[in-house]
Amino acid sequence: MSDLRKINIDGIELEVDGAMTLIQACEQAGIEVPRFCYHERLSIAGNCRMCLVEVVGGPPKPAASCAMQVRDLRPGKDGEPPQVKTNSPMVKKAREGVMEFLLINHPLDCPICDQGGECDLQDQAMAYGADFSRYREAKRAVDDLDLGPLVETHMTRCISCTRCVRFTTEVAGITQMGQTGRGEDAEITSYLNQTLDSELQGNIIDLCPVGALVSKPYAFTARPWELTKTETIDVMDALGSSIRVDTKGREVMRILPRNHDGTNEEWISDKTRFVWDGLRRQRLDRPYVRENDKLRPATWPEALEKAAGAIKVAKSLAGIVGDLAPVEAAYSLKQMVEGQGGVVECRTDGAKLPAGNRSAYVGTASIEDIDEAEMILLIGTNPRIEAPVLNARIRKAWAAGAKVARVGTPADLTYEVSDIGTDRGALQRLADMDHSDKQDQRGVVIVGQGALTEADGAAVLGTVMRMAEAAGAKLLILHTAASRVGALDVGAVTERGMEAVAEADVIYNLGADEVEIAPGAFVIYQGSHGDRGAHRADVILPAAAWTEEHGLFVNTEGRPQLALRAGFAPGEAKENWAILRALSAELGATLPWDSLAQLRQALVKDVPHLKKVDQVPENDWQPLEAGTLGEASFRTAIADFYLTNPIARASEVMADLSRRAKARAAAPLAAE
Repeated sequence: MSDLRKINIDGIELEVDGAMTLIQACEQAGIEVPRFCYHERLSIAGNCRMCLVEVVGGPPKPAASCAMQVRDLRPGKDGEPPQVKTNSPMVKKAREGVMEFLLINHPLDCPICDQGGECDLQDQAMAYGADFSRYREAKRAVDDLDLGPLVETHMTRCISCTRCVRFTTEVAGITQMGQTGRGEDAEITSYLNQTLDSELQGNIIDLCPVGALVSKPYAFTARPWELTKTETIDVMDALGSSIRVDTKGREVMRILPRNHDGTNEEWISDKTRFVWDGLRRQRLDRPYVRENDKLRPATWPEALEKAAGAIKVAKSLAGIVGDLAPVEAAYSLKQMVEGQGGVVECRTDGAKLPAGNRSAYVGTASIEDIDEAEMILLIGTNPRIEAPVLNARIRKAWAAGAKVARVGTPADLTYEVSDIGTDRGALQRLADMDHSDKQDQRGVVIVGQGALTEADGAAVLGTVMRMAEAAGAKLLILHTAASRVGALDVGAVTERGMEAVAEADVIYNLGADEVEIAPGAFVIYQGSHGDRGAHRADVILPAAAWTEEHGLFVNTEGRPQLALRAGFAPGEAKENWAILRALSAELGATLPWDSLAQLRQALVKDVPHLKKVDQVPENDWQPLEAGTLGEASFRTAIADFYLTNPIARASEVMADLSRRAKARAAAPLAAE
């Protein structure tokens, strides 16, 4: 039931929901109201007073528009809609006064402040402040905090908007930040000088409207006006968060989130935000071939000739698709390898996901369905480390009243979870119960890769699908690899899975660095970093990372997304699809496209739903047979959140975070 009310803002009459705050109503009318503490995804604090407006007929003083609802306003004496003014002399004077107070103690160090050029305080002081200050007293100073290796603090600049406190408490679900003291002694601090223990802490850098919280790895390296900004998507997990990659010359300088209500709202994980230094290190920038058991630099024609020679004489050929490969590369690899009589496999972790049945490897739920859910069941997953932004979304649903239950390894997920058990027996008991009473409840079942990688993975998936159907719940398969759903969509799978790959005598490794390849096989490695795959290779073909080529990825809910090129690959490295096209020509079986556009035309002809970019296609429900479950306990798919892929393993920041996380986990408690 919407409660529509009429309101007059600066002479513009409009009808809005009575539950809206005045600041939201002003946005509907297209009128900008300045703010520091208000943020639409956080609770209302009402403590910066920058958003003051005049309510005609109300008290003879300005009102905070972020803390007053439209339904709180009284109509005029003749019944006309309530009137609000955002540009009257009273409002102008109030805003100037607030800005003057905020600047009493603010250090005027804009020339050396990292926030300079994108600072809300600078912008609003210019737009709404006075051109002089009446204060000549000495400014107060505050000690800086140590929040860890990601967030650098300059607390003298802090204006106590409490956005960071509200974010860490409400969204990230940690309790290490707060405000102490009163009046001049009030300051934001961390409890017992703790560093922040969250996979989402970098978001407070974006939330801070001044230069009090800035990025430690990015500090003093660039100014915003020097950067080239590219809107793209993230591949560090399978959520497909919308991001902006900022480059200076050829180097990626920082990664920031973009707003996308369907996936990440406006948050990103710390791995996404700070992994950019891994794009510079341990890069493969020229081809290599192995001679006398040693890798030596080679030319492109030489490396392609050696790779083609091995493929031509192969008794059995297999291709494997790594976690960061775009759909175009997986499709090209499939066409090339199958054209040579080989097989291709993308389920490198052994997950028992059935090809061709999208409702079984993607599910039927969208990420937005979590917001509306009343019941959420987690099976064999720890979303806090598999997809931290998705975990924040589950926390939001929990805070709104949803009940969360789990079958799997206990772990702190930042919200209350009812533990049903850790093994297959617990899942079987749950599946055997009568779920008909839940048909009218909105439920979401989330299955992690840890539940599907054992021998009975198909039986687990079948059992879960039958149970979801009985309860009328939607199903979401939570993937850990950004490339997996897209590779499954193009059919980069073989019936016997990784067994068929293990028997091959020539293996084409497309960026799969998480796989151990046994001695004996001839390995052609195509990838961006000198990681495990390159060490095992006989021929190395250097490829672009995901920020260095245009590519299509499909996220965990089945939404096709475009990653756009932000920079160029180093040295002689080439785009993934172009390498495969060149190699196919060397094999005498040239792939039928000469450009990325032609390749995409062939791709969407074979897989039509891939052209629906940024839309979640509906999947036909095809439940699997509920086979016999084993007895093993469910495990989590990810051992170390910070070191899941070659880009992260090349990053010094990720290595430091991983070391700190291990030290925290091993630290004894005070009572021990």
